[in-house]
Amino acid sequence: MAITKVWIEEGCTSCGLCEGICPEVFEVPEEAIVLDGADFEANEESIKEAAECCPVEVIKFSE
Repeated sequence: MAITKVWIEEGCTSCGLCEGICPEVFEVPEEAIVLDGADFEANEESIKEAAECCPVEVIKFSE
């Protein structure tokens, strides 16, 4: 199943790891955000990697 939603829960430490892994979906100006209009389907593997690597486990997604 394709990823249909990506969000970041409270507690982001702004480490920038998600943006480093998947800059097509994540940006960290002050706290991490999910970019509007990001193509979740095309970046599915990178989104999953970013969620898995997040040191505070605040990156979530649904399929």
